[in-house]
Amino acid sequence: MSDHVYKTIELTGSSTSGMEDAVATAIAKANESVRNMQWFEVIETRGHIRDGRVAHWQVTLKVGFTLE
Repeated sequence: MSDHVYKTIELTGSSTSGMEDAVATAIAKANESVRNMQWFEVIETRGHIRDGRVAHWQVTLKVGFTLE
């Protein structure tokens, strides 16, 4: 196994469907311009309440990718 160097970025995804969808949205968008993503860590979860119900999720991620 070769040695790797990783860089991390912070992303915030949002969704009206749920936390997992917010994560998937952030990763899918980042995948359009960031290569070699390897892992993610959820570092913060927030939500918006409307009329006594969860209306919107926001999930902040730390994403690691391998440098070329």
